[in-house]
This record gives sequence, structure tokens and C-alpha cells, in this order.
Amino acid sequence: MKILALSGSNANNSFNEALLKFISKQFADKYDFKLATVKGLPMFKEGEDAPESVQTLTKEIEDADLVLIGSPEQQHSVTSALSSALEWLSCVTHPFKNKPVVIVSTSPMPQGGSRSQGRLKSVLTAPGFDAQVFNDDEFMLGVAPKQFDENGNLTNKESVEFLGHFFDEVDSWYAQVTK
Repeated sequence: MKILALSGSNANNSFNEALLKFISKQFADKYDFKLATVKGLPMFKEGEDAPESVQTLTKEIEDADLVLIGSPEQQHSVTSALSSALEWLSCVTHPFKNKPVVIVSTSPMPQGGSRSQGRLKSVLTAPGFDAQVFNDDEFMLGVAPKQFDENGNLTNKESVEFLGHFFDEVDSWYAQVTK
């Protein structure tokens, strides 16, 4: 399965990007990962054609079997960078139509980005997106600064084990939605 791991952060030291990198390393023998980010995409401008960077991201989404979004949380919602990218992708190019999407998140706060996941799931099922969103177990990693070692590995054994269980559920769900 080809997975596009999309970081929804434009932070220089993004914990969500670190989580996606860990996942891609942890499950490299099971999936073919490509990392992407919303960092550097221009702000959405209504009525404008998609710039080359948005067209590139659109193609990466279209080429993936599944999109895995690492969604940070700001002000109880998704980041402005991710929101702007999603506007390009829902108003101009539409690569998410019927695309299987899975969301994970991490945050310096104990909730682990739970509110951003809820908001993002709602957005991705709206007209203009029509994505197939995984809605079973959720992976939210709180207190992010204490969760990674100097090599970018998760230090909590239970979190790593839960990721394995989480991706087993994703595999079962993916098989159902792609029949």
C-alpha cells in the first residue's frame, strides 16, 4: 500500500512530522511511505488557479492508496497552514474524492490533538472533499516533548504497541472501503 504521510504543520520542529517519520520507519516493511508537508504552501486565494506546489501535492494525494495526516492542534482546531492547504484541495483540485484518509496527532498538551482530529474528520467528509475517513480507534499522543528520544523514536512501549494495533485496524478498514 502506498501511503502519503502528510504533515499538517508548518513548524520547524513539528512533533506531528516526527510522529509521521517514526510511523514510516516503524512500518517500512509493511507500507510504502512518502512524506509530504503543508509547510511552504501559499495561503489560499479564492478564484486563483492552484500554484505548482499545490498541484504537486494534489498529484501526490492522487497517487497514494491512502493519505495519513498528522494533524497538530491550534486554538481547538486544525492549524491555519493545514486549513489553507485543505481549501486549495477542496475548492480547486479535489484529490480527496473517495480517498481513504487516516488521521493521527500529537501535541505538547495532554489531549494529543483530539480536537483537531474531530474538526478534520468533519471537514474531510464535507462536499468538495468526500474522503473515506477512518473513524475507528484514534491515535492521539499527548505531552509530545517527552515522547520522543534524540533519534526520533517513541519512548513509550505502550504507545508503540498501540500503533501496531491501530494500523491493524486501518488495514481491515482499508480492505472494506476498497472492495
